[in-house]
Amino acid sequence: MTTIADVRPYGGATGRLVLPAGDRSLGALDPAWVTGLLADAGFLLFRGFDTDLEAFTSFVKAHSSRITLDPARSFHGGSVAQKVDAGTGAVGLHLENGNSPFGPDLTWFLCEKAAASGSQTTVCDGYRVWDAASDTARAVFGVKDIMYSRRVEEPKWKAFVCHQSEGRKDPDQVTFDDMKELVGGNVSTTLQLNDDGSIHYAYRTGAAHPTLFGSRLSWANSVFGPSYNYEAPRITFADGTEIPEELLAEFRRLTDSLTEELDWQDGDVALIDNTRVMHGRREILDTDRTIYNAQSYLEPALLTAARDGRAQA
Repeated sequence: MTTIADVRPYGGATGRLVLPAGDRSLGALDPAWVTGLLADAGFLLFRGFDTDLEAFTSFVKAHSSRITLDPARSFHGGSVAQKVDAGTGAVGLHLENGNSPFGPDLTWFLCEKAAASGSQTTVCDGYRVWDAASDTARAVFGVKDIMYSRRVEEPKWKAFVCHQSEGRKDPDQVTFDDMKELVGGNVSTTLQLNDDGSIHYAYRTGAAHPTLFGSRLSWANSVFGPSYNYEAPRITFADGTEIPEELLAEFRRLTDSLTEELDWQDGDVALIDNTRVMHGRREILDTDRTIYNAQSYLEPALLTAARDGRAQA
């Protein structure tokens, strides 16, 4: 497959803008080439291609072994694209499903119709945040894990299990044992079934951690993230102690100073490494906008090729 693209810098760091240099089909882009580019860039913005929900779906599937979801959002045009809907306020930086053990490798966006003003998607490269952190902060978060814990209502966790098991059971047939099986031997997660059918989970992870493509640490998490459709999680160190406010304040300053914007145009598609780059949103000033989201796990052969390419570089 021939790569037909013009790649340019986007933003002030490693992000890349990908423009067609001939064929305007997303399908003309070699998935191995796209994956290698993402490994270096952290996020990619595809502009000027012929895009719709069908093309977006095909593009996501060409790079993915499995599609995942947010059970609080509805699907549009199949089982890949979900409508982004989180009110009109600004949305804090986060990883998709980063406060659970089910964070995807990749986050995708399709801008069908851009707002006339506001509502830019924000991105913040966790590599840059970690590199800029103080020695004190790095000493703490380089050693101590954090923990997210919260309650999730029965319809939401059952819908998630149903989708993750590729519809082998209807939501009303899903049991708590199915949820435990999905978590499997993940020792970083504990589950509890409540009397009302909801579950409570606690998930332990690093606020700074290696990424999909390598061992370099990235401060990429959902510490400052939203809980629009869910109960807000309690976020502490893994031993249950509170995270000092002075450390949180430092990372608020750093992420604010290093945050960049995807200034949407109609037809844009964005691809984000969800293990490295956090994203959020500016306040929506124009509600006449349509943006879709997808979440997926990278095809293993593409991951192997990208890692091998980086090792040889």
